[in-house]
Amino acid sequence: MKKVLWSSVFFLVLIFSCCTTNKAIPEPNENSFAKGADVGWLPQMEATGYQFYDADGTKKDCLQLLKDRGMNTIRLRVWVNPSDDKASGHCSKEETVAMAVRAQKMGMRIMIDFHYSDSWADPGKQNKPLAWKDHTFAELLNDVYAHTTDVLKALKEAGVTPEWVQVGNEIPGGMLWPEGSTNNFGQLAQLLNKGYEATKAIDSKIKVIVHLDEGNNSGKFRWFFDNAKANNVKYDVIGMSYYPYWIKSDYKATIADLANNLNDMAARYDKEVMIVEVGGVDTEEQNTYDMLVAVIKAVKAVPNNKGLGVLYWEPQGAKSWSHYELSAWRADGKPSMALDAFKN
Repeated sequence: MKKVLWSSVFFLVLIFSCCTTNKAIPEPNENSFAKGADVGWLPQMEATGYQFYDADGTKKDCLQLLKDRGMNTIRLRVWVNPSDDKASGHCSKEETVAMAVRAQKMGMRIMIDFHYSDSWADPGKQNKPLAWKDHTFAELLNDVYAHTTDVLKALKEAGVTPEWVQVGNEIPGGMLWPEGSTNNFGQLAQLLNKGYEATKAIDSKIKVIVHLDEGNNSGKFRWFFDNAKANNVKYDVIGMSYYPYWIKSDYKATIADLANNLNDMAARYDKEVMIVEVGGVDTEEQNTYDMLVAVIKAVKAVPNNKGLGVLYWEPQGAKSWSHYELSAWRADGKPSMALDAFKN
């Protein structure tokens, strides 16, 4: 009797568990969609005494303010041997690890952006780290692998495994110039693959991103990723920047091009896509809010859940501190209403 009773109880518990477990499974697209920010300046801002406030004037941790506005992801750039310059330095391995640990403790997902430089790398400059300056191409391949491994190992030892890793930052012309220029795509492909291989050796589940600027420019993306395919570049996600300000056009004139390019990249290369950098003019709060709503909508509309997310670049980097016009922070230390777009 006792055996039959316990069997019945076990069976009922099993049924109840299955039912409740199924109810608890979230909708995959909505809950896995990354909404976040690159906050590489944050440690420096805090070190110089910058204070962050909520709309009601309450002093708060910056990451909490971002989280309160619906953000769930933090992107951190890492430089090889950076200076201590306030605006163009920091972002060392050690500082990046500390920031990643802090963000993860707040429940944030982590993206690491490797510039493979001692300072800013972007379409106009892809300068090799000083320590790699005179290295042969074979040595540069080892440098990329070793540096990627070193940073990701340090993160892992601190308890952080990033969800995404960017191999290079805004690289339509390549990286580690001149050896890694797109003028020699075969060599660029080898460098990118070294970053990919180092990342996957740490954890095969980390998604590797290759990132270009001007997400509305289909021709640029097709040219680059056709060459990447021809040269067997290994990656998981196509990352895009989208700044209407820098392409000198209101978002209304280019948002359809962005949406079309997102869909085209996902279908043409069978890859996931993501806006890893976006920004609007800090004083044009309503326009930036509307732009963000439109961008988030476009990424979510990519078929087969291949649109992964949208990240604002340095929303907290107030112009009074950074002299940067595209933050989403007011002069009084409070977040702009533009960031409310991430709540939806």
